[in-house]
Amino acid sequence: MHIKMKKYLFLFFLLFSLQNIIYSQSTWENNNAPVYPYLSRMAQKGFIEFNDIIKPQTRISIQTALIELKEKQSFLTVTEIQELDYFLKEYKNDYSVNTFTKPSFLKKDENNRWRSIHLNSKDLLLNIDPIFGIQNISYGKKSIKQVSNGFQMWGSIGNNKNWGYQVYYRDFTETGDVINYDRINNNDNGVIILGDNNKNLRNYSEIRANISYSFKKGLISVGKDHITWGYGENGKLILSDKSPSFPFIRLDYSPIKWLNFNYFNAWLNSNIIDSNLTYNTNTNGVMGDIRYFYKSKYLASHSILINPIKGLTFALGESIIYSDRMDIGFLLPINMFKIYDNNRSNYLINAGSNGQYFLQVSSRNHIKNTHLYGSLFIDEIKVSAVLDKKEKRNQLGYTIGGSTTDLFVNYLNIGVEYTRINPFVYSNLIPAQFYTNYDYQLGDWMGNNFDRYLIFAKYTPYPRLNIYSRYQSIRKGGAGTTYQQYLVQPLPEFLFDYKKNVKSYLFRISYEFLNQIYLLSSFEKTIEINSKSKISTNRFQLGISLGLK
Repeated sequence: MHIKMKKYLFLFFLLFSLQNIIYSQSTWENNNAPVYPYLSRMAQKGFIEFNDIIKPQTRISIQTALIELKEKQSFLTVTEIQELDYFLKEYKNDYSVNTFTKPSFLKKDENNRWRSIHLNSKDLLLNIDPIFGIQNISYGKKSIKQVSNGFQMWGSIGNNKNWGYQVYYRDFTETGDVINYDRINNNDNGVIILGDNNKNLRNYSEIRANISYSFKKGLISVGKDHITWGYGENGKLILSDKSPSFPFIRLDYSPIKWLNFNYFNAWLNSNIIDSNLTYNTNTNGVMGDIRYFYKSKYLASHSILINPIKGLTFALGESIIYSDRMDIGFLLPINMFKIYDNNRSNYLINAGSNGQYFLQVSSRNHIKNTHLYGSLFIDEIKVSAVLDKKEKRNQLGYTIGGSTTDLFVNYLNIGVEYTRINPFVYSNLIPAQFYTNYDYQLGDWMGNNFDRYLIFAKYTPYPRLNIYSRYQSIRKGGAGTTYQQYLVQPLPEFLFDYKKNVKSYLFRISYEFLNQIYLLSSFEKTIEINSKSKISTNRFQLGISLGLK
């Protein structure tokens, strides 16, 4: 990095680090934590405000919401109260500067929650827990055994506990028929395979880490994690967790109660070798005598969330994928990325970057116990020709959905959702600027030129016992070519080069019988129909996990 750029980064962090009023420390909570759907449902019933459009959220924001619910527990059902008390064991008094404990090993903490290693002193909060999992995945007549292990550590540093940290590491080993297990055409998280692909053995790992600093109105963090944006039941079209986690710098700022600002700049992997930087090592043929470099690739994003009234949220954002080298203009959180990029590239498409605009609207409990939402992702649009059949360039996607809870019985949630993404969304003239990381989609896992309709039901008959079922139907067209995207008029129609129709039925059940110890089981039947065949596949999963994935 150039010296001048280092100075800019230093000034950026210094500007916010010099706040003279300190707020309590915050660390990010895992996107898969069961407290998220619980709080989302409580917001859907109008008991709390919980802005989960962007995840992960901080543990202190979760703690605040739980404490608010505790004050309203007279309105909650017995199951909801039991779950609330259970979650408070995990999050209550996380950041107390007055409650101190001696170091403990395999004992309950001050909230009566089992911890492997726990310390809460004047200048240090430390929690360490092991991670372990074993799972069997059967699909068709084939099967995979998956074993994982690792650890997670989180806490805070400093007298005011305004510095937070966390580390998550999990190593996976899969044996069996792993070579044919598909991670592209479903919503499973993308992985980075360690070593050569072996048809009977696969190893990969996940590492996430963060260091954060909180001030009165916000939070700055440097980390490596998943960041998701928007709502979606089986895929998020704006920013999902499909791709492997990525390193980033992130700023969250809330100058007033009803306004939130978010910015981050992420370092992505293009999976494209940079031949200009790659050089010969002259090591006598060892490892091919080559030092490889990949094309640099980045994602900058900023968004504003506005809550004009309780339960109603409008969110508007902009992002840009840029490549080849870091640019200070995209490190300015309030810069207008697309306009800036047009200027710096002299309005030449070959010299520019891949910009997007996006929108989310969310309404909770304006219709009793109901959550309605809609997302819009604009990759490219020609405003003057939106309705012109020949010249239109409506390369966009959208999701609309809703759910109602306590329908017929308490804790039954039923919802529907529809997603459509037009041809060529996420693609770009420059391969290093595709909307991907390690070739996995940053947005919806289905890519572009598809639509998906689904209906789902969620039911919690007993605290921490979650039952989920879903039916979905997907129509998928071809990806097309760069020539078709930029030079053909009119653009190919939606679902051109039709590939397949996929219908699937999913039933899943999970139970957390002790803190972060889960029993998991699922069954999914998939029927794929294309022009040549009809393929039916059953997938069954059964496992136990200590710690979240």
